[in-house]
Amino acid sequence: MGIRIIITGTTGMVGEGVLLECLQSPQVAAVLSVSRRPAGKTHPKLKEYLVPDFRELQMDDEMLKGYDACFFCAGISSIGIKEDQYRTITYDTTMHFARVMLRQNPQITFIYVSGRGTDSSEKGRSMWARVKGKTENGLLAAGFSNAFMFRPAFMKAVPGQQFTLRAYRYLSWLYPVLKAIAPDSVSTLQQVGRAMINAVTKGSLQQVLEVKDINALSER
Repeated sequence: MGIRIIITGTTGMVGEGVLLECLQSPQVAAVLSVSRRPAGKTHPKLKEYLVPDFRELQMDDEMLKGYDACFFCAGISSIGIKEDQYRTITYDTTMHFARVMLRQNPQITFIYVSGRGTDSSEKGRSMWARVKGKTENGLLAAGFSNAFMFRPAFMKAVPGQQFTLRAYRYLSWLYPVLKAIAPDSVSTLQQVGRAMINAVTKGSLQQVLEVKDINALSER
Protein backbone atom coordinates (compact mmCIF):
# COMPACT_ATOMS: atom_id res chain seq x y z
CA MET A 1 0.00 0.00 0.00
CA GLY A 2 2.86 2.39 0.67
CA ILE A 3 3.59 4.70 3.58
CA ARG A 4 1.81 7.94 4.46
CA ILE A 5 4.14 10.83 5.27
CA ILE A 6 3.91 14.33 6.74
CA ILE A 7 6.60 16.75 5.55
CA THR A 8 7.28 20.19 7.02
CA GLY A 9 9.35 22.92 5.42
CA THR A 10 8.35 22.17 1.84
CA THR A 11 8.92 25.79 0.83
CA GLY A 12 12.56 25.47 1.86
CA MET A 13 15.36 23.80 -0.07
CA VAL A 14 15.60 20.63 2.02
CA GLY A 15 11.87 20.13 2.44
CA GLU A 16 11.13 20.69 -1.23
CA GLY A 17 13.83 18.24 -2.29
CA VAL A 18 12.53 15.59 0.10
CA LEU A 19 8.96 16.25 -1.06
CA LEU A 20 9.87 15.73 -4.71
CA GLU A 21 11.63 12.45 -3.89
CA CYS A 22 8.63 11.23 -1.90
CA LEU A 23 6.16 12.11 -4.64
CA GLN A 24 8.03 10.01 -7.18
CA SER A 25 8.77 7.09 -4.84
CA PRO A 26 6.59 3.98 -5.28
CA GLN A 27 7.06 3.30 -1.56
CA VAL A 28 5.08 6.44 -0.64
CA ALA A 29 1.29 6.39 -0.93
CA ALA A 30 0.43 9.87 0.35
CA VAL A 31 2.11 13.07 1.48
CA LEU A 32 0.74 15.88 3.63
CA SER A 33 2.73 19.10 3.39
CA VAL A 34 2.38 21.14 6.58
CA SER A 35 3.70 24.63 6.02
CA ARG A 36 2.96 28.33 6.40
CA ARG A 37 2.81 28.79 2.62
CA PRO A 38 1.70 26.64 -0.34
CA ALA A 39 4.39 24.38 -1.72
CA GLY A 40 3.43 25.27 -5.28
CA LYS A 41 3.08 21.64 -6.33
CA THR A 42 0.18 19.60 -7.71
CA HIS A 43 0.28 15.81 -7.48
CA PRO A 44 -2.26 13.04 -6.84
CA LYS A 45 -0.37 11.96 -3.71
CA LEU A 46 -0.10 15.46 -2.25
CA LYS A 47 -2.34 17.32 0.17
CA GLU A 48 -1.50 20.57 1.92
CA TYR A 49 -2.29 21.92 5.36
CA LEU A 50 -1.40 25.59 5.85
CA VAL A 51 -0.51 26.41 9.46
CA PRO A 52 0.66 29.96 10.29
CA ASP A 53 2.29 28.91 13.58
CA PHE A 54 3.11 25.30 14.45
CA ARG A 55 2.99 26.18 18.15
CA GLU A 56 -0.74 26.84 17.86
CA LEU A 57 -1.55 23.33 16.63
CA GLN A 58 -4.00 21.54 18.89
CA MET A 59 -3.23 18.10 20.28
CA ASP A 60 -6.47 16.70 18.83
CA ASP A 61 -5.91 18.03 15.30
CA GLU A 62 -7.55 15.42 13.08
CA MET A 63 -5.76 16.70 9.96
CA LEU A 64 -2.55 15.16 11.27
CA LYS A 65 -3.95 11.74 12.06
CA GLY A 66 -3.31 8.53 10.13
CA TYR A 67 0.32 8.93 9.10
CA ASP A 68 3.30 6.58 9.34
CA ALA A 69 6.12 9.11 9.40
CA CYS A 70 6.97 12.78 9.79
CA PHE A 71 9.95 14.30 8.00
CA PHE A 72 10.59 17.54 9.87
CA CYS A 73 12.57 19.67 7.42
CA ALA A 74 11.45 23.11 8.62
CA GLY A 75 14.07 25.42 10.03
CA ILE A 76 15.72 28.83 9.85
CA SER A 77 19.24 30.18 9.74
CA SER A 78 20.71 31.37 13.03
CA ILE A 79 22.44 34.32 11.36
CA GLY A 80 21.41 37.57 13.01
CA ILE A 81 19.10 35.91 15.55
CA LYS A 82 19.53 35.94 19.32
CA GLU A 83 19.72 32.61 21.10
CA ASP A 84 16.39 32.87 22.92
CA GLN A 85 14.55 33.63 19.66
CA TYR A 86 16.38 30.87 17.80
CA ARG A 87 15.59 28.41 20.61
CA THR A 88 11.89 29.33 20.50
CA ILE A 89 11.69 28.80 16.75
CA THR A 90 13.94 25.74 16.60
CA TYR A 91 13.40 23.85 19.87
CA ASP A 92 9.99 24.92 21.18
CA THR A 93 8.26 24.78 17.81
CA THR A 94 9.72 21.40 16.88
CA MET A 95 8.94 19.82 20.24
CA HIS A 96 5.33 21.01 20.19
CA PHE A 97 4.89 19.63 16.68
CA ALA A 98 6.45 16.35 17.78
CA ARG A 99 4.05 16.04 20.74
CA VAL A 100 1.08 16.56 18.41
CA MET A 101 2.47 13.87 16.10
CA LEU A 102 2.76 11.42 18.99
CA ARG A 103 -0.75 12.16 20.21
CA GLN A 104 -2.31 11.63 16.78
CA ASN A 105 -0.02 8.79 15.61
CA PRO A 106 1.52 6.87 18.55
CA GLN A 107 3.57 4.59 16.26
CA ILE A 108 4.84 7.33 13.96
CA THR A 109 8.50 7.51 12.88
CA PHE A 110 9.89 11.02 13.36
CA ILE A 111 12.87 12.21 11.32
CA TYR A 112 14.44 15.57 12.15
CA VAL A 113 16.88 17.47 9.93
CA SER A 114 19.50 19.24 12.02
CA GLY A 115 22.94 19.56 10.44
CA ARG A 116 26.55 18.53 10.48
CA GLY A 117 28.26 19.85 13.60
CA THR A 118 25.20 19.65 15.83
CA ASP A 119 26.30 19.62 19.49
CA SER A 120 24.73 16.75 21.44
CA SER A 121 26.38 17.97 24.66
CA GLU A 122 24.47 21.29 24.40
CA LYS A 123 27.55 22.97 25.92
CA GLY A 124 29.66 24.00 22.94
CA ARG A 125 30.52 27.50 21.79
CA SER A 126 28.32 27.44 18.69
CA MET A 127 24.84 28.72 19.49
CA TRP A 128 23.02 27.03 16.62
CA ALA A 129 24.77 23.71 17.32
CA ARG A 130 23.75 23.80 21.01
CA VAL A 131 20.12 24.53 20.20
CA LYS A 132 19.99 21.87 17.49
CA GLY A 133 21.59 19.44 19.95
CA LYS A 134 18.96 20.26 22.55
CA THR A 135 16.26 19.65 19.94
CA GLU A 136 17.75 16.31 18.90
CA ASN A 137 18.03 15.21 22.52
CA GLY A 138 14.46 16.25 23.22
CA LEU A 139 13.14 14.29 20.27
CA LEU A 140 15.14 11.18 21.15
CA ALA A 141 13.65 11.28 24.64
CA ALA A 142 10.09 12.11 23.53
CA GLY A 143 8.85 8.53 23.33
CA PHE A 144 8.78 7.83 19.60
CA SER A 145 9.03 4.17 18.67
CA ASN A 146 11.50 5.31 16.01
CA ALA A 147 13.24 8.68 15.82
CA PHE A 148 16.15 9.56 13.57
CA MET A 149 18.29 12.69 13.54
CA PHE A 150 19.69 13.54 10.09
CA ARG A 151 22.84 15.68 9.97
CA PRO A 152 23.46 16.57 6.32
CA ALA A 153 26.08 19.04 5.17
CA PHE A 154 26.39 20.32 1.58
CA MET A 155 23.40 19.13 -0.46
CA LYS A 156 22.77 19.15 -4.19
CA ALA A 157 19.28 20.27 -5.17
CA VAL A 158 16.83 18.04 -7.02
CA PRO A 159 16.35 19.07 -10.67
CA GLY A 160 13.36 21.35 -11.00
CA GLN A 161 13.43 22.76 -7.46
CA GLN A 162 11.89 26.20 -7.04
CA PHE A 163 13.18 26.89 -3.53
CA THR A 164 16.95 26.94 -3.13
CA LEU A 165 19.15 28.92 -0.80
CA ARG A 166 20.50 32.08 -2.37
CA ALA A 167 24.06 31.00 -1.61
CA TYR A 168 23.44 27.66 -3.34
CA ARG A 169 22.83 29.42 -6.64
CA TYR A 170 26.43 30.59 -6.55
CA LEU A 171 28.02 27.57 -4.88
CA SER A 172 26.29 24.63 -6.58
CA TRP A 173 29.37 24.18 -8.78
CA LEU A 174 31.22 23.02 -5.66
CA TYR A 175 29.24 19.77 -5.43
CA PRO A 176 31.33 17.68 -7.89
CA VAL A 177 34.53 19.10 -6.41
CA LEU A 178 33.55 18.23 -2.84
CA LYS A 179 32.26 14.82 -3.90
CA ALA A 180 35.66 14.06 -5.41
CA ILE A 181 37.81 15.25 -2.52
CA ALA A 182 35.48 14.80 0.50
CA PRO A 183 32.66 12.39 -0.40
CA ASP A 184 31.50 12.14 3.21
CA SER A 185 30.62 15.84 3.24
CA VAL A 186 28.07 15.93 0.42
CA SER A 187 24.71 14.39 -0.47
CA THR A 188 22.07 14.96 -3.09
CA LEU A 189 18.62 15.80 -1.80
CA GLN A 190 17.44 12.70 -3.65
CA GLN A 191 19.74 10.69 -1.36
CA VAL A 192 18.41 12.49 1.72
CA GLY A 193 14.80 11.83 0.75
CA ARG A 194 15.50 8.21 -0.17
CA ALA A 195 17.34 7.66 3.12
CA MET A 196 14.35 9.00 5.04
CA ILE A 197 12.00 6.64 3.22
CA ASN A 198 14.36 3.71 3.86
CA ALA A 199 14.62 4.63 7.55
CA VAL A 200 10.84 4.20 7.78
CA THR A 201 10.50 1.08 5.65
CA LYS A 202 13.76 -0.73 6.48
CA GLY A 203 14.97 0.85 9.72
CA SER A 204 18.41 2.01 10.77
CA LEU A 205 20.76 0.85 13.51
CA GLN A 206 21.77 4.46 14.07
CA GLN A 207 19.48 7.13 15.43
CA VAL A 208 21.88 9.97 14.65
CA LEU A 209 22.99 9.86 11.03
CA GLU A 210 25.93 11.80 9.67
CA VAL A 211 26.47 12.39 5.94
CA LYS A 212 28.11 9.03 5.22
CA ASP A 213 25.31 7.26 7.11
CA ILE A 214 22.62 9.12 5.17
CA ASN A 215 24.25 8.29 1.85
CA ALA A 216 24.67 4.61 2.79
CA LEU A 217 21.06 4.34 3.98
CA SER A 218 19.82 5.84 0.71
CA GLU A 219 21.31 2.86 -1.14
CA ARG A 220 19.76 0.11 1.03
